Amino acid sequence: MNNYLPLENYKPLRDIVFDYMKNAIITGEFKPGERLMEVQLAEKLGVSRTPVREAIRKLELDGLVVMVPRKGAYVSDLSTKDLLNAFEVRQSLEGLAASLAAERITDDELKKLKDVLDKFYEGIQENDVEKLIKYDQEFHDLIFNASRNEKLVQIMNNLQEHVHRFRVRYISDFKKSKKLYQEHKKILESLEMRSSDNAQKWAEKHIQNFQNDLVKDMKHFSDGE
Repeated sequence: MNNYLPLENYKPLRDIVFDYMKNAIITGEFKPGERLMEVQLAEKLGVSRTPVREAIRKLELDGLVVMVPRKGAYVSDLSTKDLLNAFEVRQSLEGLAASLAAERITDDELKKLKDVLDKFYEGIQENDVEKLIKYDQEFHDLIFNASRNEKLVQIMNNLQEHVHRFRVRYISDFKKSKKLYQEHKKILESLEMRSSDNAQKWAEKHIQNFQNDLVKDMKHFSDGE
């Protein structure tokens, strides 16, 4: 089935193709280890092979695609090492962002954060994975923006595509989503109390728990359990 791309006038075709392919990788539409065939992708998207080839090269630079000599392009695997590297950085960033947000967040932002958390809970009740992913992402984005530190936001955005691949895998388990909800609630309560120390503690604990569970899951998967 063809999935022709919307041609937005303000974006070059190569960027549209790149955005589509990157999103397909981080959301799991293109699976880890899956081969990316230029001809088939070009036909599917209704474009020539050139923008597909350019997109694959950019994805390789971002670490989302690996080129195998004489075989072609493959979606990079989710290794335990990748997970640990990403989450070591993310834990520190999340803790710092929450600490700063506790001092700088506005009442309107707190209200919006609570609304997002309520919608996340609705996603649990409805068994809606897409809703859970959307509002988990939004919850964390709101805290980073409330830190009022543009450099911190920029660094996290650069890490986001790798982190999001793990998020999709994790949130699909609704039991773990309930745990995420409770941890989000603790972070929100700390922000409402304007407690930088507690906000940082719960934000870091949240990411550490996330990481620990994912490492266990990936070990089971690699062991064939």
